[in-house]
Amino acid sequence: MVPTAPVMDSVELPVRPEDCALFDRAADVRGLERTQFILESARAAATQVILEQTVFECDRAAYDRFVARLDAPAEPSLTLRETLDAPAPWQ
Repeated sequence: MVPTAPVMDSVELPVRPEDCALFDRAADVRGLERTQFILESARAAATQVILEQTVFECDRAAYDRFVARLDAPAEPSLTLRETLDAPAPWQ
């Protein structure tokens, strides 16, 4: 059996020349073709929008515990303290 290519949709957009130039410049920086860059950028933006709209539901007691943890001062962490006390690698 010969494998078949996946069915793909096509999206055509009117794009101003200055936008194409911007996309091409950014794609070059990333080492990508224009189409790859636009698809990756659009996918990342779409994912971010969806994640920003995610709603978590919980009962009032769970919400109160959540808010209390957010409002409480951070507890010291030995790992964090060691990291902050260590000299920076570039020093």
